[in-house]
Amino acid sequence: MESTLSKSPLHTLRCMRRTPFNRLFAGVYTTAIFALLYHHVLILLQSTTLVSFFISTSMLISDILLGFMWSTTQSFRMRPILRQQFPENLEKVIDRKDFPAMDIFICTADPYKEPPMTVVNTALSVMAYDYPPEKLSVYVSDDGGSEFTLFAFMEAAKFGKHWLPYCRNNNIVVRCPDAYFRSNYPRSSETQKIKMMYESMKIRVETVVERGKVSDEYVSSEEEREAFNKWTQGFTRQDHPSVIQVLLEMGKDRDNTDKSMPNLIYVSRQKSKASPHHFKAGALNALLRVSAIMTNSPIVLTLDCDMYSNDTQTLHRVLCYLTGSPCRPNLGYIQFPQRFHGLNEADIYACEFKRLFQVNPVGMDGLSGPSYVGTGCFFRRRVFFGAPSAFLPPEFPELSPDNVVEKPIKAQPILALANRVAGCNYENQTNWGSKMGFKYGSLVEDYNTGYRLHCEGWNSVFCHPDRPAFLGDIPISLNDVLSQTKRWSVGLLEVAFSKYCPLTFGARAMGNIRALCFAHYAFWPIWSIPISTYAFLPQLALLNNVSIFPEVSNPWFVLYVFLFFGAYAQDYLDFILADSTIQRWWSDQRMWLIRGLSSYLFGLTEFVTKNLGVATLGFNVTSKVVDDEQSKRYDQGTFEFGVPSPMFVPIAMAATINLIAFLRGLLEIYIGGNLDGSFVQMFVAGFGIANCFPIYEAMVWRTDKGRMPIKITIISIFLAWALYTTTSLILKI
Repeated sequence: MESTLSKSPLHTLRCMRRTPFNRLFAGVYTTAIFALLYHHVLILLQSTTLVSFFISTSMLISDILLGFMWSTTQSFRMRPILRQQFPENLEKVIDRKDFPAMDIFICTADPYKEPPMTVVNTALSVMAYDYPPEKLSVYVSDDGGSEFTLFAFMEAAKFGKHWLPYCRNNNIVVRCPDAYFRSNYPRSSETQKIKMMYESMKIRVETVVERGKVSDEYVSSEEEREAFNKWTQGFTRQDHPSVIQVLLEMGKDRDNTDKSMPNLIYVSRQKSKASPHHFKAGALNALLRVSAIMTNSPIVLTLDCDMYSNDTQTLHRVLCYLTGSPCRPNLGYIQFPQRFHGLNEADIYACEFKRLFQVNPVGMDGLSGPSYVGTGCFFRRRVFFGAPSAFLPPEFPELSPDNVVEKPIKAQPILALANRVAGCNYENQTNWGSKMGFKYGSLVEDYNTGYRLHCEGWNSVFCHPDRPAFLGDIPISLNDVLSQTKRWSVGLLEVAFSKYCPLTFGARAMGNIRALCFAHYAFWPIWSIPISTYAFLPQLALLNNVSIFPEVSNPWFVLYVFLFFGAYAQDYLDFILADSTIQRWWSDQRMWLIRGLSSYLFGLTEFVTKNLGVATLGFNVTSKVVDDEQSKRYDQGTFEFGVPSPMFVPIAMAATINLIAFLRGLLEIYIGGNLDGSFVQMFVAGFGIANCFPIYEAMVWRTDKGRMPIKITIISIFLAWALYTTTSLILKI
């Protein structure tokens, strides 16, 4: 086998040539940061009034936080690597019949925000993989406990018997039905027949959801009727028994060409108002146990409900790392980047998250591997049972990753045990969620789980092929984008200020540089402090003729120029070298500023109030429903405000104060003011205006439903005036 592998490699890697330059720049820039902090300390020591002391202290704290967050970004640039897989060589190393079995987990939680047809398309795309069907098991976790989702998958099981052989016989690349029929697919009688079947299924599913009930006319067998009878009058989203329904059984259910279908199992874990739900992590742990009882495949793929497969060779790429590679026994998971379809040309909301999903993981891959990002990740089942050298045995042998399932998945003992481990009280007095399975304690179970696995000694691989392995939906309204990031912010801070803080626990477990990678994400929300400071303080000082930056003629001015343009130039190069565009880079840095004033700030506030015992909103599902008018405005590159969200208030306040300060500065210069002393503050205000153009447009010019709500505009202007008045009064004291 070693000879075969040397002649036909399954994967290769190489270090990026920019690495030495990254390290050199990091050293020079770090020196500049310390020089800036030294300058701040000198100014602080020379403060003679309370106001000057407050301004100097605020600027010092802000720049310390900016310097810290910048230092965490450099950890990603210390050893970036690129990998390449050669799936065409796989069958030279391992026979197709010896491919390992895989369990695929698809999670959904709300049939109204995550339409069942979206989940169905994701499931059908992975059921149709170019992989032995008898080796695949697809588990759908319905954490909303919806009969509509179950009905949708009953329909999908029937349609799949035609769709899978159609894809196989015609060598279809995009095997998500919705994406395929939206593409330039070849027209033929067979294709039109399949499309009519798909449209018919879609109409039935959407009609059931619209009516709010699965009518008798849609129930075609006694087995289906018995399944729906579980939805009794007392069945609610938050309080219901476990529901496990085998929709397709490998070997028994066959497609229309008489080939075996993969397993398809619907799972809704038991819930009780008196028991903790642990949101997505709890659902994934229930799937881990149920799948262990029913199939116990050694490899587990987790997918969001809207992340359909876009490459039939994805599983082969995974095997390139898991096959014939005895040198990495601690390889725990393989992470694919999140990629999205439907992005407009400029990606106005920076939903691509280029740095999070593509740029930074390349840097982490050169250390010990990327973090888990919640979807598109293939795990070895073994990783959920302790460190590589310390196996934690589960409560009984059937849950062990080494257990071989010999009974059919519909056997009564199997179903009974599966329902037992899906119970809401099963985890009481166990290691689930703490030492085993997906980790609890944070709203961002993906980051928390990946980080803790690395602390235990597991490594990971970043697999980033040219063709995206998965494609998902993106939110198309600013409120949805910011709400999603606010939820992440709260969850990340829950890890940052826990006993597992990356700066302490992480540094001891994995070393300083790797820990800084995870610290970068854990402390994301503290960006809000320096961003808010620079969004308001220099501008308010300019309005009151107070200079807080060095004059242009002062040698310290050069330091500010280098720090600003150096950071932005490096950020720009990262984007362009990652095959992005100038437009998308500008959108990304603009959204960084907007998030700093909204979702990061509100997330930080919510975390603090939550720890003070004040009630918070908790977990909210991001809507995947697309409104036609919103979609049209998004395609045109127009920001969608629409709803009166409190997160819009500080954004509109900053836009107002920056504009007024800049105009006031221009007026002062025109009547003989000192441009030399106010240049930096004018530049900061002007930079703010350039980033706030979509906000001015939404506040003043637009008349469509997506404009800034008038109530928010009035409140923001009033608060901006109040902030200016208060500042002026303080300066006069």
